[in-house]
Amino acid sequence: MIELFNTVLFEPIFNLLMVVYHYLPPHDLGISIIVVTLVLKLLLYLPSLSSIRSQQAMQEIQPKLDALRKKYEKNKEELSRQLVSFYKENKISPFSSCLPLLIQFPILLALFRVFIAVSGTDADTGILPAEQLEHLYGTFKETYASTPIDTTLLGFVDLAQTKNYIMAGLAAGLQFWQSRMMMKRNKKTATKNIAQSMSQQMIYLMPVMTFIFGVTFPAGLTLYWATSTLFQVAQQYMFIRLQKKDKETSTGDREQTVN
Repeated sequence: MIELFNTVLFEPIFNLLMVVYHYLPPHDLGISIIVVTLVLKLLLYLPSLSSIRSQQAMQEIQPKLDALRKKYEKNKEELSRQLVSFYKENKISPFSSCLPLLIQFPILLALFRVFIAVSGTDADTGILPAEQLEHLYGTFKETYASTPIDTTLLGFVDLAQTKNYIMAGLAAGLQFWQSRMMMKRNKKTATKNIAQSMSQQMIYLMPVMTFIFGVTFPAGLTLYWATSTLFQVAQQYMFIRLQKKDKETSTGDREQTVN
């Protein structure tokens, strides 16, 4: 299983990062991480968009679900039947928002390993260790057996070092922005229940976890996290704009029909 994971995900992404680093001037690892992150996020754009749409659909029907749960709270079997029927009638799967995330998880795990690998150069020589060189393709294996890797962003942020509080704070701030953005979007349809309370707590918990994550691991991982979160903010903003435009178009069509 580990060998399959390395062959299908880890090694292709690792080599993609090295290709970008090798051929894209000025051979900046930080810029290379940003480019690779954006490429992969674009490839995962449709699954991510599907997840956002599913989450929004679940939020819109939440009041009706709460009403069903309250009505049949003393009859669990009937509640199960009513829920199945409700999901079927509305053509919504309660797991539809989770599936895209499950698809993306192995890729995120591979990215984690890639950035750990490329950050693990020898402190004195800047050369990748032998166990990481084995995962490179073709001439890259020979080239980087003797060529040091500059593990910096723009020449001054060392992405191989941990405890970069500025990068960790940036990633945490972006995470808070994204969480607040989703909460404001869902505020109109949310109901006062345990799920909403947990969502409100996650607004603050996720940035704290992101900050701890950013301080603990190499700054290269934090740069990836910040870039990925910023992309997701832009994606959510586009989704909200498109949805608003669709509603305005639908309203205009209904008004024309009435007139």
